[in-house]
Amino acid sequence: MKKIRIGVLSTAKIGRTKVIPGMQRAKNCEVTAICSRNAQAASQVAEELGIPKAYGSYEELLADSQIDAVYIPLPNHLHVEWTLKAMARNKHVLCEKPLGLNDDEVNRLINTQASRPDIKIMEAFMYRFHPQWLETKRLIKEDAIGRPTSIQSFFSYFNDDPENIRNKADMGGGGLMDIGCYQVSLSRLLFDAQPRRAFGWMDKDPCFCTDRTFSGMLDFNGRMSAFTCSTQLAPYQRVNVLGDKGRIEIIIPFNAPPDQPTEILLQQGDETRTITLDACDQYTAQAEAFAQSILEDTPVPISLMDTFANQHTVDALFRSAEAGTWQNC
Repeated sequence: MKKIRIGVLSTAKIGRTKVIPGMQRAKNCEVTAICSRNAQAASQVAEELGIPKAYGSYEELLADSQIDAVYIPLPNHLHVEWTLKAMARNKHVLCEKPLGLNDDEVNRLINTQASRPDIKIMEAFMYRFHPQWLETKRLIKEDAIGRPTSIQSFFSYFNDDPENIRNKADMGGGGLMDIGCYQVSLSRLLFDAQPRRAFGWMDKDPCFCTDRTFSGMLDFNGRMSAFTCSTQLAPYQRVNVLGDKGRIEIIIPFNAPPDQPTEILLQQGDETRTITLDACDQYTAQAEAFAQSILEDTPVPISLMDTFANQHTVDALFRSAEAGTWQNC
């Protein structure tokens, strides 16, 4: 089977430590090049990870005709710019979340892709490809907990480094953009709908001016998702989905270890049982799904319209936090 040849734009940590190793285990794609504005850094990472080519600029990599697609782990404010530049070079794009800083930015990509439907663009919400989430969706579809009515989720880590891009407001930093977007995404995924309105509250870091803690509520016509995310709290993550017949609890919903089984809890009535899922590298699964859509010329699993809907909800949460009132989605 032909393999999709992928180039990586930048030597960002998430790429080096998680995504690239995952891609290198995929059956239908291979990482053939990496680049950095620092040629020495690119060469060093290429040698460490066994990547054949290293380039000293993003433009050089995009000019390589032997690269089919690119993976973009750049800071958030550069995602749309370099996705558009990759499209202009006939490269398919897998880009880290959030794909845009607002729904207007995502709309630029939608309009551009309308004239280039042959180019595949996908936002990298890797969690959706993990077996624990596929099992959760299956259980809900098969009425294991009845009609899901309430979702509660928490996601946090501690990072007060002023040089870290997650703490730079002008680069799209802050809790909601970095990790809260997962909680918006999973809410829409599990309810299989777009929320009607959103309410948000945030606590801004006085130095960074980023939302170090963000809490939100999403109203899906009476069904509710409540979440909190934070960049300056003890590391923790958990998701609970409740219906009228039972409950599903996802123990490690976002950073599932690639080499260990994962567990979800299924409560039905007074009984709770543990469902164990085999170890899976969700970055490998994501890469294979993306490459398959290119090889078979089928829609990517996470469409730009889905990305737009997610960002539109994030925008409504930010508006609500500023205004102190519910905002329509």
